[in-house]
Amino acid sequence: MSGLSTFLPSKLLASMHSRERPSDNLSRLRFALETMPGSRKYVFTPATRAEILAELYDAFWGPYAHLFLPNSNSSLPLHATLSEVQANAGLFKETPVVPGRPCGHIFKKGEACFRCKDCALDDSCVMCSKCFEATDHSDHNVSFFIAQQSGGCCDCGDVEAWRNPINCPHHPSSSQATEYLSNFALKTLQTTPKVAPKVFLGQDVPPVRDYPYRTSAPAELRETMSRTVGYALDFLLDTLDYSPDETIVPATEGDLRTQSTGDPMLRDQFCIVLWNDDKHSFDEVVNLLCDLTGRDWEDASELVDRIDEHGREIIDMHSNVPKLLESAHTIAQIDLGVTVRRAYDTFREQVAAVIIEWLLDLTRSRLGSDALNLREIIAAELLSPRKSFSIFTQDGSNGILDNPDPARIDWMFVYHARLWKRPRLHLKEVYASLLILSHEHKLAIASHFASVYPRVIDTYLLVDREAETSIKYFALELFTTPSVALYTVRHHNLVSRLLSIITSFFTNQIQDKRIITPPNPDATIDVDSFPFKSKRFMPVFSDLRYLCHNEPVQQLIAHNREFITQFSKTCQIFMCVNPNKRAATSHVEYETDAWISVFNVTLSLSRVIKVYGEAFSRATAAELVGAITTVMHHILMVTALTDEQRDTTRFPPISFHSVTFGDHRYQVVEFDVMEGWVSFHHSLQWLLAELIKHVDILSEDSLREIGLSSLRDVCLRNASEQAVLTIIDYPLRVLAMIAQIRTGLWVRNGFAIRGQLLHYRDFMLRELCYDQDLFILQSSLVILNPDSVFVSMLDRFQLTGYFSGATLHPTYDENHLASMVEEFMYVLITILTETANATKMPLPAAVRREIIHALAVGPCTFTDLTKRVAERMVDDVCFERVLKEVAIFKPPELTTEHGVYELRDESFEDVNPFFYHYTRNKREEVENVLRSRLKKKTGENDPVIVPQPLDIPFGPFSVLSATFESEVLLQIMFYGLYNVLTLTEAMGAAPASAEAILDQVLHLVTLACVNRLRTLSERAAEKNFEEGKNLLDVLCELEHHDKYKPYKARVAWILDQIAKERPSEVQQRRRTPVVADQIDASSAKKRTAKARQEAILAQMKAQQTHFRVNYEDMDDEDDEAGEETPEQPVSYGTCIVCQEELNASKSFGSLGLIQPSKLLRRFPDSYYQYLNEAILAPSSLDRSADNPVDTSFPPSNAEGKDAKARSSHHFDGFPNQHTRFGLHASICSHMMHLECFHVYNTSIRQRHRQQATRNHPENIARKEYICPLCKSLGNVMLPMPIGVNTVEMNDVPFTDWIRAVGIHILKSKPDPYLEGLQFRNGTGEFVFWSAQDPGYQSITRIADKIDIEVHKMVDTVMTVTRTFSSQTRHLRDRPEPELPERGAGIYLPEELVGCTLASLEIAQRGVGQSGTIVADNISESQAHLLRGLLLCLTKLAALHFHNRPDEGRDSIRQAIIKRLLPEWSRASLSTYAYPLLLRDPLTILIETAAIAPNMLRHVLTLTYYACLARTAIGLIYVLNKTRSHHATNIPQRAHEDIFGDVRMFFMSVVRHSPVFEQAADVVFLLFGEARIEKLLYTFTLPFLRRAAILCRAILPSEFPTPSFDSDSVCEYRRLLTMLQIPPLADLPNQDTLQNALSGWCAHYGHSHAASQLNCGVVLEYPVIYRIARLPLILDNIYMEQERYMMCGRCKTVPLDAAICLLCGTTCCLQSHCCVDQDNQRRGECNMHTRECGGSIGLYFLVKRCALLYLYANNGTFGQSPYLDVHGEVDNSMRRGRRQYLHHARWEEVRRIWLNHGIPTLIARKLESTVDNGGWETL
Repeated sequence: MSGLSTFLPSKLLASMHSRERPSDNLSRLRFALETMPGSRKYVFTPATRAEILAELYDAFWGPYAHLFLPNSNSSLPLHATLSEVQANAGLFKETPVVPGRPCGHIFKKGEACFRCKDCALDDSCVMCSKCFEATDHSDHNVSFFIAQQSGGCCDCGDVEAWRNPINCPHHPSSSQATEYLSNFALKTLQTTPKVAPKVFLGQDVPPVRDYPYRTSAPAELRETMSRTVGYALDFLLDTLDYSPDETIVPATEGDLRTQSTGDPMLRDQFCIVLWNDDKHSFDEVVNLLCDLTGRDWEDASELVDRIDEHGREIIDMHSNVPKLLESAHTIAQIDLGVTVRRAYDTFREQVAAVIIEWLLDLTRSRLGSDALNLREIIAAELLSPRKSFSIFTQDGSNGILDNPDPARIDWMFVYHARLWKRPRLHLKEVYASLLILSHEHKLAIASHFASVYPRVIDTYLLVDREAETSIKYFALELFTTPSVALYTVRHHNLVSRLLSIITSFFTNQIQDKRIITPPNPDATIDVDSFPFKSKRFMPVFSDLRYLCHNEPVQQLIAHNREFITQFSKTCQIFMCVNPNKRAATSHVEYETDAWISVFNVTLSLSRVIKVYGEAFSRATAAELVGAITTVMHHILMVTALTDEQRDTTRFPPISFHSVTFGDHRYQVVEFDVMEGWVSFHHSLQWLLAELIKHVDILSEDSLREIGLSSLRDVCLRNASEQAVLTIIDYPLRVLAMIAQIRTGLWVRNGFAIRGQLLHYRDFMLRELCYDQDLFILQSSLVILNPDSVFVSMLDRFQLTGYFSGATLHPTYDENHLASMVEEFMYVLITILTETANATKMPLPAAVRREIIHALAVGPCTFTDLTKRVAERMVDDVCFERVLKEVAIFKPPELTTEHGVYELRDESFEDVNPFFYHYTRNKREEVENVLRSRLKKKTGENDPVIVPQPLDIPFGPFSVLSATFESEVLLQIMFYGLYNVLTLTEAMGAAPASAEAILDQVLHLVTLACVNRLRTLSERAAEKNFEEGKNLLDVLCELEHHDKYKPYKARVAWILDQIAKERPSEVQQRRRTPVVADQIDASSAKKRTAKARQEAILAQMKAQQTHFRVNYEDMDDEDDEAGEETPEQPVSYGTCIVCQEELNASKSFGSLGLIQPSKLLRRFPDSYYQYLNEAILAPSSLDRSADNPVDTSFPPSNAEGKDAKARSSHHFDGFPNQHTRFGLHASICSHMMHLECFHVYNTSIRQRHRQQATRNHPENIARKEYICPLCKSLGNVMLPMPIGVNTVEMNDVPFTDWIRAVGIHILKSKPDPYLEGLQFRNGTGEFVFWSAQDPGYQSITRIADKIDIEVHKMVDTVMTVTRTFSSQTRHLRDRPEPELPERGAGIYLPEELVGCTLASLEIAQRGVGQSGTIVADNISESQAHLLRGLLLCLTKLAALHFHNRPDEGRDSIRQAIIKRLLPEWSRASLSTYAYPLLLRDPLTILIETAAIAPNMLRHVLTLTYYACLARTAIGLIYVLNKTRSHHATNIPQRAHEDIFGDVRMFFMSVVRHSPVFEQAADVVFLLFGEARIEKLLYTFTLPFLRRAAILCRAILPSEFPTPSFDSDSVCEYRRLLTMLQIPPLADLPNQDTLQNALSGWCAHYGHSHAASQLNCGVVLEYPVIYRIARLPLILDNIYMEQERYMMCGRCKTVPLDAAICLLCGTTCCLQSHCCVDQDNQRRGECNMHTRECGGSIGLYFLVKRCALLYLYANNGTFGQSPYLDVHGEVDNSMRRGRRQYLHHARWEEVRRIWLNHGIPTLIARKLESTVDNGGWETL
């Protein structure tokens, strides 16, 4: 304080001392904050933050900490904040319901917000998810979006935010609030504004009334709280006084030292501070920091993360000034924001950021039960003046702030730009929380904001680096509130100040980073200056629009003349900006793009014009007439007034010339569009058009009250006719210029002119400019004599000559002339027939009309429809309601479809083919549609579409139909037809655009018939033009013209109408049709020709028949002769490379892919929900699911289903630790010669060398290639079995076969060679079928040369499987030898063929039709695949027995039988010491299929019973770990006929192991026989299905589909019948099987596996495979994110989340928190893929609304499975509509995953794109 005494008056100090005798805590706080920079040596650490917070809290609550802290804690835990402690203690769980209080929930970044168009007052009104779920918005237009940053708040409960009450149970309304607001509006309107608006100070704002949860605080506590907050705010402002507005590096050391600083000691310690921006990538900044500061990558990454999160960070601090400046300049060179400041100031700024964080924390905290008290204190202190000024601002305070006695909040608003990202967002949150305290608080804050608004805008437009966090956007919260808008406009003159800012800014009146107001009225616009290039001006126009859009402000605009006067002055500066001149001789050299900026500005302005114009619907006739007069005055002042300062390119001097047309002379403006300068932008005319649209106020009755009779009087009372002609001439010039551009007369002006035209006429924007110009022209028809308007139009289009009979033009060539006539007729018809504005059509009716005409062309998607309709209409609340009324929505059914809207049949009645938004092509399309409808309806061959008469019942435009009586119009009609006919006659063919011109002229004549038939009939018959002809003559000539037959019906209709008035004239001139006998003659000719044609055809047919009869015998002879010729080789198709036949003469194979797979699932034994799935599984997996899936779109009762699903579990993914590794093989069904395959692989290597930087779809190191035909990924070539498999099945009964093979083995000699080829661990497996068998390489060298080519193909399989095997040993848990022992690696029959077979079966679950079994669903190529894989096994075995004639088949067959028969495994040292029940029975079946398919049927029976026994063991193990009350109960057994006595079977299996036997007893006691039987059924069914597929693939004729009387027979029974396996119920009659089972179980029971209860048997997941479950409505994914979408690695809710669709885990997508440093810094999705899917990943990207597919470091994005309510994809949620899961798309995702299609999907995507940036950039 002593330091300030010399600067502050002693009186002020005395007054401060009287109140400010601080408590000890506050003194301590002051001392701590003032001395901290030096004591901490300017280094700010987390401990510093904790100390500051502790001092702030201690000073804040003094001795009353217990009132704030729960559980009577005396102090806060270190680093914690008060709101966190209170939240953890559960103080915030219950929010009390207080009627009249708004919700005010502050949105966090990434939180879901909802907007209901039907309920909300405007688009700024939003709801939090809690309020949205509690209110009913069914059938409303709801959109949903994610908060991009924190700070917005929920508007539920705020009366001013909703057009209809939304009745939220949490925030009921109160009648007092509504009454208070209406009284406030009335009072504000009645109060005369003061010269200086009232300043709201803290004491002026009363505490919140009627709040029932008040906690009384001691006066002393209130005092200390207020003082502490006040001091903290003053410290904050004192610090920011010295902070810079911009990030500018001082040029020299001297500049650095003279920077303003708060450091009293001026120590030489400086900091470089790096600021956040959106221009530079993360890696770019990290690399820069590594180079500059010597940090390693991790440290630099952490620093950059902090910069991104906080907004800035210190990157270096020391006293070596030259070095610091050099570093800073290096950074600034790449346009990164950087400042160099004294360390003292930087430290204090960091303290200031903690103070802001503390203030935010207070707004979230409570004093006891009082949630408002703390916020009221902060508001009161913010609204109070500063207690002390720093020395720096004492001089220049008024330079920064315009108001004389600013409150703290004024400084805060102005200094906002000096802060950085995080404190800015915190402050916005603080302000938002204060706004919802009460209406008085909102008004006070708005009042202060309005007073500094010009300064805020200066900073935003000229200085602010981070525009997205600017306080300027706070205006959106304030200016959209009607009462606040009214107050600020009324008392702060805000609209006027905004218009001044816009005027000064665009006339470049900018000085010292300030916009100078009031503006100099003589300043002019320069479109190449900085303001037009700035992209930030749009929100300023938006603020103006928001303000003016509020109902009370609309009243002010309508009733106060100064509003329209000042707005007209602002529009004046944009008049005729950026004019164009036709380049006649040479092309423009430099095409500037300034027009883009100009269009952006004028379109922003035109949206304000629209709102301003709409305000006058509330005006009286006198006020509206005054406004029209004002605007016309301003137009004439700028266009017609001549002075020295005038820009003659924008406003050429106005002169008139005389034009003779018909029998009259007309005075019209003289201007040549081909020579003069023409601008697209006429803002004042657009404003005038908006005012004239209020036809109800301009009706004769209203005008009569103020002494006027018509619109003509209104316009001509202060202006001459010539003045009005001048006003309309500017829009007319634009229309003429457009016609010339479209005609091709401005081609030398380049693209810029086309771009302007496209914008001006664009569907979404045309309503703001093009339609306004047309309406001004239409208005002139009722203001002036229509003839003079038509002649002005002809003069501007340079067509007076053409419509006076001159078909040659001095400037236009023949095509240009015709095109100009067409364009002119279009404008003419539009202004004569367009009645929407003339009748003031209500918006719903206008929307209806636009939609009908947009859909009349054909059905289209919602997005396409919105592109055909004006932006304002699409945004209106009625748009979607009207759309449902006039159109039918057809939801998408297939995966590639989108939802489309189709016009209802009855809506076609309202379609007008000459609708003015149609192009010529569209008009023709619509005419065809309407004609074909009329044909069906009336049966006429050539129906006529008759337009509706103009129906304008009231207002100035009711006389518009009288225009059809104009003589000029009659002359236009006559010459329009006459010139076409004359030119046709002269040229002998139709001239250019003849059809279009005739179409338009006849439409014009038709319109005249409909609206003014009598006048037209008289004039058409009497008024003669060229060659003494009149309109009637020309029509009669056209009626039967050979070249124009399509117009015959229309002309006939016109003549029929005229004949009603003038029958004799029509009859006299009308030509009679051709006489009957001539018709007969011509038709007789046609009949003769047709008869001749039929005779010739009959003759040819007879000859063909004769030829066939004669040559059939010759074919037979050929066949007989052919029997003796050598047999042709059987063809297997053609090679896709050389296109030659594939047959036995040359080796060929099928292109295949072997990929690692973790698709197969083991049964999770610790999750009871999976047990329930197994119990409730359908009895037949080969039928479509019993409970039909809801495929409707949008899904029915989606909300209810999602809520139910959310209550159980969120994503229901399958736990990835329960998957099983294997290899999956697939083929693409295309085949190739082996030679061609080698050639093709060489070409791939060559491509990789040529395109070295490309991210190729295949990886040569992994032996990959792309199929040249279907672009599938491949890495092997599978040999194909040649010839038909003619194996004869062994039909000996099972018992006899067992006896026979036993005898055969005993008779056979032992085969030590084979025994050496079996595993030493006693499993009975063969080493030659192991992928890494060391013996493979040596044996292939001595292999027989006969099959060398087949072995080359087998070798491709071995090479790939060997690689996978060596990389995945850690994923396999089966017992297998380790290298260099023989038999190492993946066992191919089990982990390649078995896994592939299992995958095929799994993919068929839940699929199938009545009368089929699973084997019938397997495609031919899948059967080929299985045969090819078995052939590989056969050939691998044959390699080791190449010197035996049977290739060792007999020995291996005996070894398989020995493995199966228990007597051979009893000897402990034998080759089969490993219990059979620990092996997968399916593998043994596959081995049999490869070596001895003839004994398949018998081996099937044995392996099935082995499978039953294994399943029994596995079930006992699983059920022993599960509580029975979790499992669903089954009342009775359903399959006793198949399984017989289940308990007996189970007990027999485990009787050799006492531990298991006891467990089995308990399990049966708890679960009962019915449930256990069902589980046995479910778990053994997959084995039967796989066996059926295998048997059908190898021996289709031996295993046909059995037929059953009824389709109700369960799948199990059908498969047992097909495979001829005796059911378990029949076991008592099967002694041989009983012996085998007894032996297997005894072997298992005595083994080590059964001694503990870990069993060694792992069951497979037996039901339909599903991917993770996503909610039916996308936004439900955001409900309770903390519970469901938490990243397991970084323990945060990801801003960009990716949900793994295999296991349901949430990952961070492309973030920097979860990165794999060891694998090229790949992201978490790649890391998780390795743990979950192995080589493949499948993710749903929540924020992007897309799918992510990954495979082996490559990937691609797929279309979202969600569609919005209109059936369209919404990438990245740009449109924000609610999205629903589309069943077909979701099933397609599951199908791709089940069929292992992800690698191929990615390869195809990469193959179609030559990308050099990596697939992530696609």
